[in-house]
Amino acid sequence: MLEFYYGVGTCALASHIALEEAGVQYNAHRVDMKANQQNSPEYLAINPKGRVPALVTDQGVLTETPAILAYIAQTFPKANLAPVNDPFAFAQVQSFNSYLCSSVHIAHSHKGRGARWASEESSLEDMKRKVPENMRACVAMIEQNMLRGPWVMGEAYTVCDPYLFTIGNWAKADGVDLAEFPKVSAHRERMKERPAVQKVLDREKA
Repeated sequence: MLEFYYGVGTCALASHIALEEAGVQYNAHRVDMKANQQNSPEYLAINPKGRVPALVTDQGVLTETPAILAYIAQTFPKANLAPVNDPFAFAQVQSFNSYLCSSVHIAHSHKGRGARWASEESSLEDMKRKVPENMRACVAMIEQNMLRGPWVMGEAYTVCDPYLFTIGNWAKADGVDLAEFPKVSAHRERMKERPAVQKVLDREKA
């Protein structure tokens, strides 16, 4: 049985949705981020990074969203969550998810996690001021060059789609109006109609 650890409002939502889409059995464990449970000895024994998501498998623990999404797609190929038999197409999936992880998520993190990169208050405030500009540029890149529509990779739904949906949840608080980006906005509406997405969102609200 897979054991999945997540925090509400975090990037773990992408993997949570992917697990549900795959139709596999797993146990979901909420990590109370506000109570700093991610840094408890019990959780650090699972993920020494003190972050979510974490997925405990029979072979060991996986962390980092792109790795977990790739694992789900490859381990449960009947769910058709990625073109796992086409090395180039699968690399394109990885490319998109890596962009969200290494560029978009980092741009977002400069608002609330600036202490990872600077200690001067003036530097922290400057980073916060740049967040709307940087996040808008990231969404524009996705809108204009990466979202093939109706799903990220085109006609086929993949593990890229819950990840984009997750990032989109942060847009408003980051000063980005997704109404400016019709393709991304339409993608979000399609995602909200999926039963797996609805189930996970309901679970995380409970």
